[in-house]
Amino acid sequence: MNEHVKKLTPETTDLSRRSFLVGTAATGLVLGYAGVPGIESAAAAPANFEPSVWYAIAPDGLVTVTCGKADMGQHIASTMAQIVCEELGAKWSDMRVALASNDPKFNDPVLGAQITGGSWSTMMNFEAMSRAGAAGRIALTEGAAAAMGVPASELVVRDSMIVHPKSKKQMSFADVVKSGKATKTFTPDELKAIKLKSPDQYTMIGVSVPQLDIPSKTNGTAKYGIDVMLPGMAYGALVTPPVRFGATVKSVDDSAAKKVSGFIKAVTLDDKTGTTSGWVVAVASTYANAKKAAQALKIAYDAGPNAKVSSESLLDEAKRLQKLDDSGQFFVKDGDPNAAFGSAAKVVEAEYTTSINIHAPLEPMNATAEFKGDILHIYSGNQFATRSGAIAAGAAGIDPKFVVMHQMWLGGGFGRRLDADMMIPAVQAAKAVGKPVKVIYSRENDMTMDFSRPLTYQKVKAGVDGDGKLIAISHDVVSAWPTARWGIPDFLTPSVDKKGPLDSFTVNGADFFYTVPNHYVRAIKNELAHNATPSGQLRSVAPGWTFWAVESMIDEIAAATGKDPAQFRISLLDGAGKNDGGAQRLRNTLLAAMGLSGYGTKQLPKGEGMGVACVSSQERATASWTACVAHVAVAPSGEVTVKKLTVATDVGTQVHPDNVRAQVEGAALWGLSLAMYEKATLKDGGIEQTNFDGYTPLRMSQTPEVAIAVIANGEKATGVGEPAVTVVAPAIGNAIFNASGARVRALPITAEAVKASMKA
Repeated sequence: MNEHVKKLTPETTDLSRRSFLVGTAATGLVLGYAGVPGIESAAAAPANFEPSVWYAIAPDGLVTVTCGKADMGQHIASTMAQIVCEELGAKWSDMRVALASNDPKFNDPVLGAQITGGSWSTMMNFEAMSRAGAAGRIALTEGAAAAMGVPASELVVRDSMIVHPKSKKQMSFADVVKSGKATKTFTPDELKAIKLKSPDQYTMIGVSVPQLDIPSKTNGTAKYGIDVMLPGMAYGALVTPPVRFGATVKSVDDSAAKKVSGFIKAVTLDDKTGTTSGWVVAVASTYANAKKAAQALKIAYDAGPNAKVSSESLLDEAKRLQKLDDSGQFFVKDGDPNAAFGSAAKVVEAEYTTSINIHAPLEPMNATAEFKGDILHIYSGNQFATRSGAIAAGAAGIDPKFVVMHQMWLGGGFGRRLDADMMIPAVQAAKAVGKPVKVIYSRENDMTMDFSRPLTYQKVKAGVDGDGKLIAISHDVVSAWPTARWGIPDFLTPSVDKKGPLDSFTVNGADFFYTVPNHYVRAIKNELAHNATPSGQLRSVAPGWTFWAVESMIDEIAAATGKDPAQFRISLLDGAGKNDGGAQRLRNTLLAAMGLSGYGTKQLPKGEGMGVACVSSQERATASWTACVAHVAVAPSGEVTVKKLTVATDVGTQVHPDNVRAQVEGAALWGLSLAMYEKATLKDGGIEQTNFDGYTPLRMSQTPEVAIAVIANGEKATGVGEPAVTVVAPAIGNAIFNASGARVRALPITAEAVKASMKA
């Protein structure tokens, strides 16, 4: 079991006074955190009522919820407001949202850090935000009772009004706040004792209310990092080396750059954090001039130790490491697969690979840095404020407590903005020129210096007995270790063989909910890839590749034993032992997807087929249950047309149904893009694809029909941002086999690979 994710369950929600300071002002670092331009300030006026650090009610009755999560288009700020609104009893038109700074008071109530990823946000904050809303309602009710001279137990709260039906007396939230009567405080035990609403009592949760962030995003008042403007600001444009990592700058000739109008300085980065290497930033009065100056710089490099590394050499090294008996650490070690293989009636083996993938969000990386005395101010959209603030401090050579981060709206993230590389050139340039500097990556900078999804190699071996029952699986996963790169021990997992910590975010998903008595999963770090291609978390993280291997292998076993692949999965999802609960929910999603798609009930034309896959998506302790049926057509040339994706997902409690469907649809199409179209390659240490002409995500013309079934059963809320990504590729691969007999084991799936397998 992944020890790390045991910490990430909703039950561990912090209900301390840090999170719930009812009736008092919550204080953080005394740094005068400024409001983010273009959105409501997170700093409440003295007359405001602050039931929690997470929201404040103004004397006019408006409720501003501060979102400690990065909002990158998934409407998480509006979701947090909706959860608060349900228990608070406010009117939706009174709700507003703001984005949190890096003030420690906003540290995540579960992780202790401000991080947005893993489809964790709603799942891990639902209870905390619900209790915050409930505590505010109780405090307002008692305040109103005191003001009206009636028992609090006789009051009814609805639509920002507190009403006493017997006497017809009533007070608005605004009235109570202005009266100053809301003064109740709660101990942690009292907070835990608050009885929250049951699902049948919800009036807001489960309703597709208007998203609070849409008006500002459509009228231009919402400010993204790229929109930041500061008085006296200069601009920075990057010159990056020809290799992804490891180069150093030998010399910079700026003689030609000095002829560019507005050129200020060329700054060679001295990055003690190890995030970047070999970068130079040209600073000028405008971005256009900064780009011209950057192009005029003549830079000599020492290309470093990774100058000859390629995708092929990374794969070769992965295969070499996998063959070593003492490589890596065990993530799962149940039974004895090796002994079981010796007695198995049939053994199936396969190798699965995935390529380097790039995030490429619409808004390129950017950051603006400004020093005000001893305080460094950073303006940027970021998914990991806690770590990013520390990196910015490291770049500036100051204590992290002197860094104020102004969180902006994100023009896409997908995991890319968990990293803070964009802050380093902004910080060091601002320090060098003595004025604020905004650094904007070109698309080429963004792609070639991305913290990409790593190239992976997986070897899977399975054994079945004489009855066709699956008795053993061994699964080796070789990749760079993105989370280990962060250097945060709490994000690593103790290996079950006591060989030290491993990066469970490279093997999550391999610990599936199928019942297999003998099961090994080995996580192997590819040091060459780790150093040459510093990798990050890309939407769906490890399950994007582990389930590619697992769900493809399950189909291969079914084919080898003459079983229907869907029925074979159902037999394995028996809920035995540690799989109890999870397996049943996963089985239900598979049945729902099969039913909606008509799997097994249709006579398909020649060259067409349906394939299934079902996954628990993220970490076992924070799973989201998702199944997909893919319908494809395969031409004799090997060309694959995806005709339809049918996705069923069990989300427990859905806060906003329309948003859930949108997230699932978007995730499914992201999964399709990774499965069929996206591939980056490394040559001579550098990423070869520099723009969308070479790196080709899914286009609108390639989008199939997508059918969604959402199972909302009142269980605890799960995440929906990433799960559907993980299930699409194996469903497509399995459908291709059923349509043509071609078995593909590498992503992305190409016509050449399909045709070659058809001939084999």
